[in-house]
Amino acid sequence: MTVTTVKIKGMTCGHCEGRVNTELGKLAGVSEVKASAEAAEAVITSSSELDSEQVGAAVIAAGYRVIA
Repeated sequence: MTVTTVKIKGMTCGHCEGRVNTELGKLAGVSEVKASAEAAEAVITSSSELDSEQVGAAVIAAGYRVIA
């Protein structure tokens, strides 16, 4: 298992967290996503390393931005 933490800009509520969880959860190998608006991040558990471009694209698809 691999755990990846991604800083995300723009989440403000539980609905935002849900959108991020849904989009990141669609990535291959992802078993769990815990987005937190308060911490401005998502913690992703996956079976292998994730491609940062795919993670960024999923966050954008949810309507937010990855903070470098």
